[in-house]
Amino acid sequence: MIYRFVTAAALAVSCLISTGPARAADAVADFFKGKTVTISIGYTPGGGYDIYTRSVARYIGKYIPGNPNVIVQNMPGAGSRVAANWLYNIAPKDGTAWAVIGENSALDQALKEEGVNFDVAKFNWIGNPIADTNISFINASTGLTSLDDVIAKGGAICGGTGASSPSILQPTILNNLLNAKIKIVTGYPGGGDVNLAMERNEVNCRGSNSWASTKSTLRQWLDDKRINVLVQFSVKKDPTISQYQGKDVPIITDLAKNETDRKALAALVAGTAFGRPILTAPGVPEARVVAIRKAFDDTMKDTDFLAETAKAQMDINPIGGAELQKVAQASVAIDDAVVKRVRELIQIKDLQDAPAQPKGAKKGE
Repeated sequence: MIYRFVTAAALAVSCLISTGPARAADAVADFFKGKTVTISIGYTPGGGYDIYTRSVARYIGKYIPGNPNVIVQNMPGAGSRVAANWLYNIAPKDGTAWAVIGENSALDQALKEEGVNFDVAKFNWIGNPIADTNISFINASTGLTSLDDVIAKGGAICGGTGASSPSILQPTILNNLLNAKIKIVTGYPGGGDVNLAMERNEVNCRGSNSWASTKSTLRQWLDDKRINVLVQFSVKKDPTISQYQGKDVPIITDLAKNETDRKALAALVAGTAFGRPILTAPGVPEARVVAIRKAFDDTMKDTDFLAETAKAQMDINPIGGAELQKVAQASVAIDDAVVKRVRELIQIKDLQDAPAQPKGAKKGE
């Protein structure tokens, strides 16, 4: 009798354990069924953040339990801080509100930048479809093919967006590290507007764009050899950039003059791991976070998604949410001496305002 009781109890516990994950999955599916997930992009339409997010959004819904609708909206402002602050402080904490924010958001927090009203370590990171290399490039028509040319001959006028965006920070770093004397024009609504400004000869340089976005959105420029890449901002060198340029294009840490500079530059480019990060609010139930991250991972393997992005010449080099969570936590813990040098390197000086944009200007970051 005792044996039978123990056996029955053991079977009951076994059943509970085996059905636990299934019940959790059912609960997630029950929650998301019939709901809408909204992804708010912190930049204007048409650029790399927008293009990658919309591609993911077209497929990820079928991998989330309950198959919710997934829609995308643009919430530009302050280098994506408007979207980040909204997600952290205002958005629902139930997994239906996601955002895509700037790759330098963790560094902004570490440096205690104005307007950062969020803690990147407390967001729930979903994933990044493209761990990429940022580049600074100039119109080939200038005849300038390298940073040495820019330093020796001058003439680089880079267009950028918000003051905390890589499009402003990267040429600022070059000025403060190398005395490159690049003129920086700020205030363009998005990266697409900078491209248009280059076509109109308002500027001749783009301070920052991802290499993947350049290949996707500016393919004709590359095919026609209309731009020269000056420097790579990443944790490691992308050989395809040097192949395009026909000579070695340095990575920014190669230009460090001492160990402090090297560490500071390494901290500055750590954000390339974030790429085009998708994240949800703090406080979302763990089971939903796990399910959303798995949905992202499954989307990155979806044959239709990969075919679509390949056709659009979009590189896919994903990093999952759990790994991004660790990167976010590490990125906000920077040594004081390195923080001091980072602040010196990104100290912005003498910005010029962009001219008023005509109607119909192309948007995007």
